[in-house]
Amino acid sequence: MVAEAAATATTTGGRYALLMAAHDSEYVLKKYGGYLHVFVAAFGDAGETWDLYRAIDGELPAPGELECYDGFVISGSPHDAYADDLWILRLCLLVQALHGMRKRVLGVCFGHQARAGWDVGVREVAIAEEPALPPHRFLDALRERDQMPPRAKITEVHQDEVWEVPEGAEVLASSDKTDVEMFCVGEHVLGIQGHPEYTKDILLSLVDRLLAAGSITIPFAEAVKRQLETTAPDREFWLKLCKSFLKAREP
Repeated sequence: MVAEAAATATTTGGRYALLMAAHDSEYVLKKYGGYLHVFVAAFGDAGETWDLYRAIDGELPAPGELECYDGFVISGSPHDAYADDLWILRLCLLVQALHGMRKRVLGVCFGHQARAGWDVGVREVAIAEEPALPPHRFLDALRERDQMPPRAKITEVHQDEVWEVPEGAEVLASSDKTDVEMFCVGEHVLGIQGHPEYTKDILLSLVDRLLAAGSITIPFAEAVKRQLETTAPDREFWLKLCKSFLKAREP
């Protein structure tokens, strides 16, 4: 399957694949040109190549193409990762293959099973304290620069929560609503419940869409908008964390 490449990417740096598990919203298409550009702006660096595979439409890299990528990012999705849709089953098989290859995979929100009602807005999460916080290279890089805070706010838009982590995974962060806000498996898998890539305007657009669809009530939407007037996520920290994970090099 031929990937759609970011218009600003070059071929002098690393190469990454964005596996989109949702369709572009009209707002994001108009404002940013699609979610590919949102993710590249959040996690990309000059000189890198970012390819888009619309997993929700059945687009995935071929087995022979996997080795050429330095890392993979799986977007959030309104769908249940444990549903039996063919595209979800194929994406799960790909993730298993990447895990077996020890390829870096960053999962954002998508992949959580237990329904618990909408959680929308900015939520503070607690980072695991030493010595519970494991000594992984992508975390050590932040420790060395004194950029690992005890708590950090993140944008949340989900109905699902992680109730248990994969075998061999380590919990890195939790909140008063979700026991597993972030986990990792070794150096090559990082899962984050929230949305580091979301800007304030994207979240506000999503709130309006959820309200129009009848998924949330008017008081709920108004409460989220009031919160955003006074509270912002610690977006810089989360972007540094994700980039440290994606770009960490083997010793």
